Amino acid sequence: MLQTAPADVVDADFLNSETPPARERPGFDPTEPDRFINRELSWLAFNWRVMAEAENPATPLLERVRFLSISGSNLDEFYSVRVAGLRGLVREGVAAQSADRLSAAEQLHRIDADARALMLRQQECWVTLRELLRREGIDILGPADVRPADARMLETYFFEQVFPILSPLAIDPAHPFPFIANGGFAMGLQLRREEDDEVLEALLPVPNQVPRMLALAAGPKGEARFLPLEALLELFLDRLFPGYVVLGTCAFRVLRDSDLEVEEEAEDLVREFETALKRRRRGGVIRMKITAGAPADLRRLIVRSLGVADDEALDVPGIIGLADLAELCRLPRPDLLWRPFTPRVPERVQDFEGDIFAAIRQKDMLLHHPYESFGIVVGFLQQAARDPDVVAIKQTLYRTSRDSPIVAALCEAAEDGKSVTALVELKARFDEAANIRQSRRLERAGAQVVYGFIDWKTHAKISTVVRREKGELVTYTHFGTGNYHPGTAGIYTDLSLFTCDKALGRDATKVFNYVTGYVKPIALENLAISPHMIKPRILAGLEAEIEHARAGRPAQVWVKLNAVTDPTVIDALYAASQAGVKIDMVVRGICSLRAGVKGLSDNIRVKSIIGRFLEHSRIVCFGAGHGLPSPQARVYISSADWMERNLDRRIETLVEIVNPTVHAQIIDQVMAANMADQAQSWVAQADGSYRRHTSEEGARLFSCHRFFMENPSLSGRGRAGARDVIGLVHSEG
Repeated sequence: MLQTAPADVVDADFLNSETPPARERPGFDPTEPDRFINRELSWLAFNWRVMAEAENPATPLLERVRFLSISGSNLDEFYSVRVAGLRGLVREGVAAQSADRLSAAEQLHRIDADARALMLRQQECWVTLRELLRREGIDILGPADVRPADARMLETYFFEQVFPILSPLAIDPAHPFPFIANGGFAMGLQLRREEDDEVLEALLPVPNQVPRMLALAAGPKGEARFLPLEALLELFLDRLFPGYVVLGTCAFRVLRDSDLEVEEEAEDLVREFETALKRRRRGGVIRMKITAGAPADLRRLIVRSLGVADDEALDVPGIIGLADLAELCRLPRPDLLWRPFTPRVPERVQDFEGDIFAAIRQKDMLLHHPYESFGIVVGFLQQAARDPDVVAIKQTLYRTSRDSPIVAALCEAAEDGKSVTALVELKARFDEAANIRQSRRLERAGAQVVYGFIDWKTHAKISTVVRREKGELVTYTHFGTGNYHPGTAGIYTDLSLFTCDKALGRDATKVFNYVTGYVKPIALENLAISPHMIKPRILAGLEAEIEHARAGRPAQVWVKLNAVTDPTVIDALYAASQAGVKIDMVVRGICSLRAGVKGLSDNIRVKSIIGRFLEHSRIVCFGAGHGLPSPQARVYISSADWMERNLDRRIETLVEIVNPTVHAQIIDQVMAANMADQAQSWVAQADGSYRRHTSEEGARLFSCHRFFMENPSLSGRGRAGARDVIGLVHSEG
């Protein structure tokens, strides 16, 4: 029986508890823009949750360091893209407002206050983690901590590995202030020449080709010792500037506008992107972090020379470049890391001795990454490349790895004479350069490379393999919620559907024809695509649940996404809630919907899961008059989040799941476990804040990540069948 938690308790187990009473918000008008949470502030709230994992004593120590580094890199990207865009609106006098009716200037003001608080908290967290690392035998040293016994090793390393790529730069009328690229890290120096007491200002760019953390010889008790690169440079300033005395130093890092502007009428899209990437390096400065306590006149020189406004310069009382702390996580200290986990190979694939086509022919198969090996996706294409009966392969590529085995398989297939079409998305932010390289490689191999639409990104994840079997052509199709990237597949939770269903094969082919030849599909059988069909399908599903509620039937919706910002969809969710539809949502990142507000979202609960794996799959389940979980529910997987860009300006897919076993796997395993999670869940409050699940000290909390690591999925069971797949429990470990 579902239970209702007391008002002051936060219960993240949405599967086994009732929606708590909605909260009153004095003076709140559900028709006003305040019904939406600002997108940018919601993103910052997400990054606070990421940072909180760095403070979580239940997380292994080096993983806490990793979370701190992720929060730092997340914030850098946020400034380089989102804040840069808002600054551009202010600069150009554009009067655009967000859904909650804040101007760009108002948003920047609120962002600045919250981000400064977050950056201060990050530095405080690093002080704590550094001390905990020291207690575990991992010392991060400063220049004064280096022992005389280290001198020879440091000198050798400096002159052999660092000195050849350093470029000390004087700043005077003959040497104007140099350009510092986006992400550039440099030391500012104030020097005095000994022979005539002349003062010199200089810069020393810190090379990113050298690791930030230099490993020294073990300490007297066997402790691991690390020296930051900037500390090494400080030790050898007398070698770089002989005859000078150092008066003062500081370190600073520059973030520049990293958004790309592409001419819509570009004749050669690849060439246009290559040019745009060069522009990115020279974008305007959005944020500069500089060492707190830097010499005042040196700081003024750097700020003025970079053209940085006062509100764009931040004095940091600690380490600059938190993202580089991830280097420490490579230490061979398994006691300070998550327990190793090896993804499973589905038993059904093993039953067919690795023949993936045979496993798919038996029935549809859904893989849940990273718990099940992404190697099956790679193997699907490798097997296709080498199979003499395969005649054609079509593949979307949004993000992939530098040495992508998928691209290698496509090249092998093309070189073998198979018809290979690769849709490479050049507009995948921060992966544009890698995608250009991959497209050139594919073209050299003989593949047909296309780039889709100028004004829409192709974000859909589709792969089709056409195979000749018994005189007929059979289409094997893969639909994914995540990217074809073996690296991220090890940490992102995503779904991979493999099918040889004829209707889905025809639908996938029509989508490829659309992006390669602009042939708009008019009769998709079991698939919806944006920007034309997904939003109407979502709205229709919500309207159907409203009708069930009005008729007195169970009305329920489960949603799992990365982000929800589309105002039309949010208003439809509010309308469904007020009609009596129970809506439970797992939204990892940005959520502009206010949950649990009386008179607006009484029946909506939202939580965010932050833990070992990054939640990335997109799923929606409509109870269809039967409630949830139910075999009669309508279940969809998608490549799209519920954001305006995904629903209105991208090519995305929404696939309805009709295979009973896959349907049950998504409802009874994937979604049920996410709904039941307590250990990694933060529940959204009516004011837009998030609170962790409340529990008694020492209580055993259900973790969906641990559950998935320990239990096989339904559709991959093979001969063993689904009979022995256990319920939502996991080990105590």
